[in-house]
Amino acid sequence: MPETRDEDTAVRGLDALELQPRRGTTDRSPGQVLARAWAVTWPKLAALTLVLVAWQVVVWSGWRSEWVFPGPDRVLPTLFHEITTPEFWEAVRVTMRRAFTGFALALAVGVVIGLAVSRFGPLRVAIGSLITGLQTMPSIVWFPFAMLLYGISESAIMFVIVLGAAPSIAGGLTSGIDYVQPSLLRAGKAMGLRGVQHYSLLIIPAALPMFVTGLKQGWAFAWRSLMAGELLVIINQQNSIGWALSQARQLNDAERLLAYVIIVLAIGVLIDLFFNWADRSLRRKWGIAR
Repeated sequence: MPETRDEDTAVRGLDALELQPRRGTTDRSPGQVLARAWAVTWPKLAALTLVLVAWQVVVWSGWRSEWVFPGPDRVLPTLFHEITTPEFWEAVRVTMRRAFTGFALALAVGVVIGLAVSRFGPLRVAIGSLITGLQTMPSIVWFPFAMLLYGISESAIMFVIVLGAAPSIAGGLTSGIDYVQPSLLRAGKAMGLRGVQHYSLLIIPAALPMFVTGLKQGWAFAWRSLMAGELLVIINQQNSIGWALSQARQLNDAERLLAYVIIVLAIGVLIDLFFNWADRSLRRKWGIAR
């Protein structure tokens, strides 16, 4: 009888992995939806206003001349002008294509390494510390070697993005698998899950919350690596955000330079919002957040 109850409990634990529809969202009135949206938005608007005011105060203090460190009253009009030009959107397209391609490659490599390390104990002992060490290395250290291997090409950038992002993705997946509840593992065994099904139907879904954290960290490393790569590896003056930053620096165009710095920051914030949304969704489905 105790074994039967344990199996029943384990099976119910496995059922918790199934994606359940979100409850309560359809019952909210338009006023509640607007109130919730405003509650999420106003702190960000307040923080943005505070940053702009502090920025302008520093400019007024005379810390640097305005041609070196212009204020928002000069940078923001330049930013709004840039986003109306076709060249800007072409630069964004090229940069984001590189970012998503490099991150996809890093995801594939990181998942394979993470699964292998979590599956084979001797492999974890052999390269577990190496993965952690790679996470701590600045991505820019790899660029001289990447350019030696691949020359001045996108392959050099992709190489560094993968080296920067894959260890974080592998580490997140390994940590997620380590924290899978034993009751779920027993449930999978009782249900006859083996091989690929054991991972696709049990291990990976159970590890998703922590894996998303690894993906978020991996994206941060990938984005940093890409920006460093576009500044260092100029490919036939191909238009990109990094190339635009480099051009603005060479022309001493501080307004345009800071405008593209804001663009890099804005893209990073948008991607971070996406990962936060994914994390909150998973936590709700797991019943550990509202």
